[in-house]
Amino acid sequence: QVQLEESGGGLVQPGGSLRLSCAASGSIFRIYVMGWYRQAPGKQRELVATITRNGITNYADSVKGRFTISRHNTERTAYLQMNSLKPEDTAAYYCNAKITLIFDPSRENDYWGQGTQVTVSL
Repeated sequence: QVQLEESGGGLVQPGGSLRLSCAASGSIFRIYVMGWYRQAPGKQRELVATITRNGITNYADSVKGRFTISRHNTERTAYLQMNSLKPEDTAAYYCNAKITLIFDPSRENDYWGQGTQVTVSL
C-alpha cells in the first residue's frame, strides 16, 4: 500500500554532515506528520525530529541546532540535514509518516521505512 524509502546514510567523521531523504509512494491520499527516529545498538528507538504538513518542527534536545528537518509535500519527501555530527549520533535512522490512503481517507495509518545506517567515526 505505502512504501517509505530512506537514503543518504553512511560513514562520516566527527564534525561532518549527512543529508537523509525519505520518499513515500503508494496509494496515498495525504501525508500528515513526517519524522525521523533513530536506534543505536542496545538502545530503544528515539525521536530525532518531526515536521507537520504545515512545516511546524520538533527536535530532540540532543540534536537541536545541528539537525534540520524539512519536507516537500508535492514530492512526498522528507529530509534530515545533519551537521556537526558526533559519535553518539551513530544509529540506524528510520523515517516515519502518518498517512491516509486513497480508499480510506478518514483513517490515519502509521508507516515506517526500513532504516538507513549512520556511522560517525574517525
